Amino acid sequence: MTINIISKVRNLSPRIQLAIALLPSLLFIALFVFLVFLPKTKEIKALGDGLAKLDQEIAASEAKVKKLDALIAENKSLKARLAKLREQMPEEKEVSLLLKQISDSGLQSGLEILLWKPDARKTNPEGLYVEIPVKVEVLTGYHNLGVFFSHISRLPRLVNISDLDLRVKEAKKGGERAGLILAKFTALTFASISADEIPEAKDEKGKKGNKVKKEKKGQ
Repeated sequence: MTINIISKVRNLSPRIQLAIALLPSLLFIALFVFLVFLPKTKEIKALGDGLAKLDQEIAASEAKVKKLDALIAENKSLKARLAKLREQMPEEKEVSLLLKQISDSGLQSGLEILLWKPDARKTNPEGLYVEIPVKVEVLTGYHNLGVFFSHISRLPRLVNISDLDLRVKEAKKGGERAGLILAKFTALTFASISADEIPEAKDEKGKKGNKVKKEKKGQ
């Protein structure tokens, strides 16, 4: 029977014989494509998509790490600046001494102090320091006032001069006190709050805020 099949195949045209000869190879290729190649291609694509997603997550994580490093560096810088500013701020118990130094500087500079009035103290919003304003009025000459401000700028503690108002003092008959000016200003100094006092200052501020809210609700 096998001989008959072979003889029949030999009697076929060369093209058909070639097709029959190639059929096993074509079947093998088709099986390979459907059973091996296509599944592997899908697997490779899935792996590629997974890698792309991982790359995105890694990039996002690296960006967060860089941002975190930047925030840590900024926090360190701010802490250093705060520490430096605190060095220039006296503690509450040293404020009286600082105010006396300012007053003495005025007298040494030739100022006639007409008013020296400490105003209400204010704690800054973060509760880190206290602002201590002093209303000052002096009678002096331009040069002496400049010398006084120069002395203030060289003090080791922070002192800001604001609300400066200069007025020429009218000369009396006979030319007495001619050329003098009446200077009004606010000398603002600061006192640091110790780390133990900061929570108390914030709690006190919170209580005041809650009290104001309750009063508004009551209205």
